[in-house]
Amino acid sequence: MATTRVLIVDDEILVRSGLSLIVGSAPDLEVVGDCSGGRAEEEVQRLRPHVVLLDIRMPDLDGISVLRRLRALPEPPAVAMLTTFDTDEYIGTALKAGAAGFLLKDTAPEQLVHAVRVLAAGGNILSPTVTRTVIGGYVDGGGPDAGATALARTLTGRELDVLALLGEGLSNAEIADRLFLGTGTVKDHISAILGKLGTVNRVQAAVVAHRAGLVKPQPRGNG
Repeated sequence: MATTRVLIVDDEILVRSGLSLIVGSAPDLEVVGDCSGGRAEEEVQRLRPHVVLLDIRMPDLDGISVLRRLRALPEPPAVAMLTTFDTDEYIGTALKAGAAGFLLKDTAPEQLVHAVRVLAAGGNILSPTVTRTVIGGYVDGGGPDAGATALARTLTGRELDVLALLGEGLSNAEIADRLFLGTGTVKDHISAILGKLGTVNRVQAAVVAHRAGLVKPQPRGNG
């Protein structure tokens, strides 16, 4: 079994320690290091991790700046941003900078391990909670966007179905179950969607789905 190398970047030592314990508990994952934002680029070049878990807010060097530096490297690792619900204003910038996904700091241990495996396999992390609360809030206000709607019109009917479910934060397997398709077929559709929309990953595609009005607003606070 191939081992996935993981670097954890956060300004809080306790957070780094906790994440290291969780990720390192999986037999196929190895935490090769942890550091604050200011040392991230140096450590990535030295340790060559496959996946970086990166805090979006850090005092010495913010996560967006670190992300941009890492994405500019010749062979950049997959980077997922660690967020809380009060970081909405940074989401759009992180999307444009090429973040492979977003994880809440209170993500359950088993979900965190799964997320790292998905990132290592070249996938993107887009949990329903993050999609509906953070990305949904980021694109909220004013109804469908004309540019996103025009992009959506370049897709086939089945691709629109897939994009709408992707915008809800569903995984490939969940989309396949919902649409009665094979997971391989879903992957092919998503590749075609990313190409037609000009997006680099499914997170950015999900924003287009929201902006094009393909995702139904989620009801709030009905207890």
